[in-house]
Amino acid sequence: MATTDMQRVDPATLKRVICAAAIGNFVEWFDFAVYGFLATTIALQFFPSDDPSAGLLKTFAVFAVAFAFRPLGGIFFGMLGDRIGRKKALATTILLMAGATTLIGLLPTYAAIGVMAPVLLTLIRCAQGFSAGGEYAGACAYLMEHAPRTQRAWYGSFVPVSTFSAFACAAVVAYALEASLTSEAMSSWGWRVPFLVAAPLGIVGLYLRWRLDETPAFKAVAKDDAVAHSPLRETLSNHGAAICCLGAFVSLTALSFYMFTTYFATYLQVAGGLSRATALLISVIALVFAAAFCPLAGAFSDKVGRRVTVVSACTLLILVVYPAFLMASSGSFVASIIGVLLLAIGAVLCGVVTAALLSETFPTRTRYTASAITYNLAYTIFGGTAPLMATWLITRTGSNLSPAFYLMAIALLALAGGLALPETSKISLHGVGDTDGEPGASAVPLSARRS
Repeated sequence: MATTDMQRVDPATLKRVICAAAIGNFVEWFDFAVYGFLATTIALQFFPSDDPSAGLLKTFAVFAVAFAFRPLGGIFFGMLGDRIGRKKALATTILLMAGATTLIGLLPTYAAIGVMAPVLLTLIRCAQGFSAGGEYAGACAYLMEHAPRTQRAWYGSFVPVSTFSAFACAAVVAYALEASLTSEAMSSWGWRVPFLVAAPLGIVGLYLRWRLDETPAFKAVAKDDAVAHSPLRETLSNHGAAICCLGAFVSLTALSFYMFTTYFATYLQVAGGLSRATALLISVIALVFAAAFCPLAGAFSDKVGRRVTVVSACTLLILVVYPAFLMASSGSFVASIIGVLLLAIGAVLCGVVTAALLSETFPTRTRYTASAITYNLAYTIFGGTAPLMATWLITRTGSNLSPAFYLMAIALLALAGGLALPETSKISLHGVGDTDGEPGASAVPLSARRS
């Protein structure tokens, strides 16, 4: 290898890397959060209907359609990141997302241009989904390839910190708008404000990312002239088993994340009978807790290993999801907070260990492509459809607790997939070669990576 894992990145550089990865990821997810929190208002503006449930279903359907473009974005930006570097790919994703989000804030409503309004909304959401497809896995790879070997989950936890913080800030903005504006003002212009915030945030994120150097791991690959010329083909040829196993676990990460961050604000209103402002306040409390808990979860994963963290996350969610939904549907403010915090702990554990596994499961030359495909396929199938599936299950069964059983079933699938992966918490991320495609295969022998 041209570089060894003994290479250290100075603390000042690590701080800048964390900030650049986090703010870009923050911008990416702020919009997705705002869309979810303002779903009922957006439904009235773009999908007017005599049946409020029908309008809400259409709004969440657009949410899900955008996710269909995430795997395409993951492939495109993954190949770009593996061929020309992580830094340039991540600069492009933030430009595209910030631009598309700003356009939503300027978009005419159904009352102004008729059916073209939901059509344009859908197209812009697809552009956002495409750019988001290259963001999360790339940010994780960029941060992990700088981090010390024994603290990767802790450093990597700041990517989910930025995600939960984005949702918290979106909830605060939505709550402030709901509390300070009349319903007429909110419908007229208030809902546009959070989307327009993306423009200045995107400029700041681009500036921070463009100032940083490429990662040590990618530099080593480029120096050895070992950059993958066909990263997609290498990924599909060598890492199919790893993608399936890791993807099974990431499915729970996706479902628990969107159940907790996006759908629960709606669930508290529909099932619990709480006001929109109260539901958003509860969401803010839970999201701040989740962001604060991420580094602790990262330290835990670095100490006990990835496999123990996987088992802990799956088991915890299976045990707490039913009482969490039960308390959230009670209509009680205190019980609702306890319920959403229970779900938050499991979702955070899943998210933090996923951030580490996305980079540790695949070698440097195809890391961006393979991790982006794995992450985005799981999030498209299970994350993007989470609000839609939850709403449909409740409508179909008549039970407000039906989404809890759905999450339990996915947790069992995730447990099986996660346990099929080897322990990767102490492996090197500076290898340049592909191997035989075993789950967890990287540039070092499988036997050398088990703890």
